[in-house]
Amino acid sequence: MRIFEGLFVGISAIRSNKLRSLLTMLGIIIGVASVLAMISIGDGAKEIVLQDAQKLGGVNQFTMFRSSYKRVGSRWMPNRSNEHFEYEDVLAIEAECPSVKVAVPRIPEWRGVLIQTADGSEARSGYNGVNASFSDAMDWGVQEGRFISDEDMEYKAKVCVLGTEVAFNLFGNKSPLNKEIKIGRGGDRYDRWGRRDQTRIAERFTVIGVMNPRGRSLRFGWNLDDMIFLPLTTAQERFTGNDYITMLSVHAKTVEDVPKAIEEVKAVLRKRHNNQDDFFTLRDMREGMAQLEKISRVIKIALGSIAGFSLLVGGIGIMNMMLVAVTERTREIGLRKALGAKSFDILIQFLIESISMCLIGGAIGVGLGYLAGEGMALLAVKIVKLVPDWPSVISLEWVIISVSFSALIGISFGLYPALKASALSPIEALRTE
Repeated sequence: MRIFEGLFVGISAIRSNKLRSLLTMLGIIIGVASVLAMISIGDGAKEIVLQDAQKLGGVNQFTMFRSSYKRVGSRWMPNRSNEHFEYEDVLAIEAECPSVKVAVPRIPEWRGVLIQTADGSEARSGYNGVNASFSDAMDWGVQEGRFISDEDMEYKAKVCVLGTEVAFNLFGNKSPLNKEIKIGRGGDRYDRWGRRDQTRIAERFTVIGVMNPRGRSLRFGWNLDDMIFLPLTTAQERFTGNDYITMLSVHAKTVEDVPKAIEEVKAVLRKRHNNQDDFFTLRDMREGMAQLEKISRVIKIALGSIAGFSLLVGGIGIMNMMLVAVTERTREIGLRKALGAKSFDILIQFLIESISMCLIGGAIGVGLGYLAGEGMALLAVKIVKLVPDWPSVISLEWVIISVSFSALIGISFGLYPALKASALSPIEALRTE
C-alpha cells in the first residue's frame, strides 16, 4: 500500500503545480525526444542501405569480376592473366561448394547502348547477359510475360526481358510483349567524319517479359529498371564473340556462410585455372555493411552522450524542484510523522514523486520523439533526393532504454531530497512557519 499511496500523493503534488512541474520535466522531455528522433533517422538510413543491398541480391552474396585492371594493395595494375571465367566454373562452384546456394554468371554492359524499335523509338540503356537462375537469386520477378529459361540458354535464343523504365521509354504504356527491338553491340562507334557506324546496331531480339520495378542502386548509381536482360549464351555469341564470363555473383546459403563460401569458391577456381585465384577482383557485400555498422554505432554513442547531458540537466532540475517541495511541505511531513508515518514512508513518497515526474516526462518525450522523427524523415527526403522514402525507425529497445533512463534519473536525483525529507524531526517540522 505504501507504494500506491506514495504514487497517489506524488501525482497529486505534480497536478497541483502543473506549470512548475512541466518546466522541471522539460529537460527530460527534450533529452528523450532528441535521442529517439536522431536514432530513428539513423536507423532509417541503415534500413535504406539494407534495402539497397537487397536490390543487388542481398548481404549473403559476393561478386567476382574479371577486368583488364585489378587492384593490388592501393594501386590498380594491368591484369596480365590469361585466365577467364567460363560457364563450367559456375557448374563446378554449385556442385563442389556446400556453402554456396547459387552462382549467377553475368556479362554486363551497364550503359550507353542504343536500343531501337520498329517504329523508330530510341532509348539509351544497358544490358546483362544472365542465365535462368538470375531472377530467383535476385528475388526479382517479372511484371509481365516470363524470364529467361534454360531452353533460351541452350538454343541461344534471341529474346530479352526489359526493365520497366526501358519498356516505358520504348513503348510507353503499351505492352512490349512479342515486340521486336534492336540492341547495339556495347555502345556506338563513329567513323572519322563523326558519323555513327550503323553496323554496330544489328542484333534483333523479341521481348518476352518486363521485370518488376526495382529502383536505383544508391551504392553504385545504376538504375536497375533501365536494364535489358539477355540469355548469357546469346550475349556471348552475338556480342562478345567468346565463351568468357565477366562477372560471377555467388550467393551463400546464409550470411554467416559467406567467408567459408569464399574459400570454397577460390579452391574450385584454383583447381580449374592453373592454381590461380588472383585473375579476378572479389567484392564482399558484407564489407560495406560492416562499415555501416561501425558508423551507426559511433552515431548512437555520440547522440546518446548528447542526450545524456540533456537528461543530466533535467535531473538537476528535478532535484531542485524536489528540494523546494521538501521546504514547502515541511509541516506536512511533520504532521504525517506525528500521525505515525515512518521515515521510510516519507522517503518512498518523495522518491516516487520524483520518479513519477521523470516517467511522465519520458513518456511525453517518446511521443515528441516519434513526431520529430517522422518530421525529420520527411525533411530528409527533400534534402536527399536519391530516395523516394526515408523510413523513421523507432525501435522498442530504444523506447525502453529512454524511459528506463528517465526512471534512473528520477531515482538518482530524487534520492537526496527524499532522504532529507525522511530525516526531518516531526517536532522541528511542525514548528516550521
